[in-house]
Amino acid sequence: MITFNQERCMFHIQNKFYSYVMTIEENNILSTNYYGASIRNPSHIRDYPRIDRSFSPNMHDSEDRLFSLDTLPQEYSSFGSGDFREPAFVFRLKNGSFISDFRYKSHTIFSGKKTLKDLPQTNGKEEDCETLEIVIEDVLAQLEIILSYTTFENYAVLVKSSKVINHGLDNVKIEKMMSMSLDLPNTNYDLIHLHGTWARETQLAREAIQPGIKQIDSKRGASSHQQNPFFAIVDPYTNENQGDVYGFSLVYSGNFIAQIQNDSYNQLRLNFGINPFQFTWNLAKGKIFQTPEVVMVYSESGLNGMSQQYHSFYRNHLLRGKYSNSERPILINNWEATYFDYDESLLLQIVDKASILGIELFVLDDGWFGTRNSDTESLGDWFVNKNKFPNGIRSFSEKVKSENMKFGIWVEPEMISKKSELYSEHPDWCIQVEGRGNSLGRGQYVLDYSRSEVIDYIEGLLTTVFTESQVSYVKWDMNRHITEAFSGQYTNEQQGEVYHRYILGLYNLLDRLVSKFPSILFEGCSGGGGRFDPGMLYYMPQTWTSDNTDPVSRLNIQYGTSLVYPIITMGAHVSSSPNHQVGRETSLEMRGNTAMAGNLGYELNVLDITENEQNQIAEQIRFYKKHRTLIQFGDFYRILSPFEGNDCSWMFVSKDKNEALIFYYKILNQASEPLKILKLYGLSSEKNYYFEGEEISIGGDELMKGGMYLPTNLNGDYTSYVRYLSIEKNK
Repeated sequence: MITFNQERCMFHIQNKFYSYVMTIEENNILSTNYYGASIRNPSHIRDYPRIDRSFSPNMHDSEDRLFSLDTLPQEYSSFGSGDFREPAFVFRLKNGSFISDFRYKSHTIFSGKKTLKDLPQTNGKEEDCETLEIVIEDVLAQLEIILSYTTFENYAVLVKSSKVINHGLDNVKIEKMMSMSLDLPNTNYDLIHLHGTWARETQLAREAIQPGIKQIDSKRGASSHQQNPFFAIVDPYTNENQGDVYGFSLVYSGNFIAQIQNDSYNQLRLNFGINPFQFTWNLAKGKIFQTPEVVMVYSESGLNGMSQQYHSFYRNHLLRGKYSNSERPILINNWEATYFDYDESLLLQIVDKASILGIELFVLDDGWFGTRNSDTESLGDWFVNKNKFPNGIRSFSEKVKSENMKFGIWVEPEMISKKSELYSEHPDWCIQVEGRGNSLGRGQYVLDYSRSEVIDYIEGLLTTVFTESQVSYVKWDMNRHITEAFSGQYTNEQQGEVYHRYILGLYNLLDRLVSKFPSILFEGCSGGGGRFDPGMLYYMPQTWTSDNTDPVSRLNIQYGTSLVYPIITMGAHVSSSPNHQVGRETSLEMRGNTAMAGNLGYELNVLDITENEQNQIAEQIRFYKKHRTLIQFGDFYRILSPFEGNDCSWMFVSKDKNEALIFYYKILNQASEPLKILKLYGLSSEKNYYFEGEEISIGGDELMKGGMYLPTNLNGDYTSYVRYLSIEKNK
């Protein structure tokens, strides 16, 4: 899959989906030649034309005015020697200089993929993938950068990362180092990215790329609700099912940046990696700095084609452990049912009713520990609240299990309440600047996870909790972003490392816990989707998609999230009506049909519902269990976007194309509404399909090309429709 043409000094990374071509230009500069649909044998026709551009400087002491770094598409660019575009890296040397001069030195090609130290990462066996490592060096500074490229035989995926090695005697300060840099030869593209805020995550934005720089980033210490660490570059005509797409997804959970620069010659430069804002890393002699991975996907078949590549690749080459490819349980969480106001007796009543309905897992949410009766106290005091559980958590969990349900628990271990025993004993364990005020968020501070003693202490407490309570599931929350980013553990020269060291500490703790408790299903959460990223999915194979459980809001949130993240990673719950976040009243059917397009759960008080509602929930659960494999592991197709109209639709198709589920949602009812035809996707043109309960078979070709009329009997606002079809008659 990876070849090097020595005569033409050309690297060709290739499989049946795409080609990625680089050349070693004069002066040993590494240049990007082509990235796109697979081609058999690259020729000279895509060699970058030589042209004299005014005010574009030439290489050191060169009289050749036709060669300039200012215009050449480069693979990993620096600043200061003629290229005035955004660089991939900035290093400050001992003499204060920021000037670098990296040239090609060597390369290796090998089967498989190396392990990254201390970071989440994709994985691949020798038979799955091949890796190219290119070494570029700055001889004067005695620095080497190793650029890594891994391609997988059965995916349109290229995984990039970079690392720098200091072979010199002097310390080097890394001011910026991107995981990936890519130059594309024109800018006739649109940009797609996912923005939002708490309870309104992953809102899809699409815009034409204009001259200048577009920046997507987070400075919050987490990947954030505000911007997801993903973006895509698409042709203007691209839609869900046709057109070229270049997708970029960063396997990292902290501050990040994506830079999209349209230069003066309508060339596009893309940089993606750790945010350089308030970042400096001190690289001593012999030390290495490794960047996170970027997972790139190329699709010729639109956004659905890109998404299906990400979904399958992340399921099989990112998620780990017992639950990476296992069906996820249907759960009930007591949060919106009780908030902090509960005791063991009330919860056991909920457990008893949930078990009768067919729910498989009970999750004990916030309030079970310390003296916790509000969100301003006891974080850090991870021992049971005896007022609520007089016999302890183990006793309660055993009672849950006696109802044929698994037991799960909520924790928020990265935070510490100002009102807590832990804060009284260790106020110095907060991230803070001594002598300055420390910003409160929800009555809490952030623990300094850059410190090993903090990590060790929290690991000990959680190990006790998880062991004593015999949990099968842990919801790991994080409800505050980092302010006053400073650590008393480090010197003033190292304070630019704190954000990244926090994330490395978090990853270290998670790695220890998931290794110690391989049978626990961990779900990540940060006030919902505030840290929904591939870095967290490496340790926790699902994420609470949003604190907003309103089904209408969730259409947008789940639609946007599905652009890059597999359905099996998305937690989705049925809650009460009126909804607690937006006050909207919706039918139980609408709530269920939306939540079933994810990992189904419930968050309403089952003690307060009517007998009819109990029957509806039991039927939803039976339906979901019957089709759970199809939903969690089938191919997902978006059909109608809630960002573009009054409707939303998506469908799931089995790998063998023998069955499918169609979901359709109408948001607002309209008088005298025109008839609508829905064209399906992903079926087999050669197979005939039966709709559930019907006797007539319909060709897959007709369903995809001719389509089907949407039902005309969906009365009222916020209605939905689900149909199951298969190649065999079903009732």
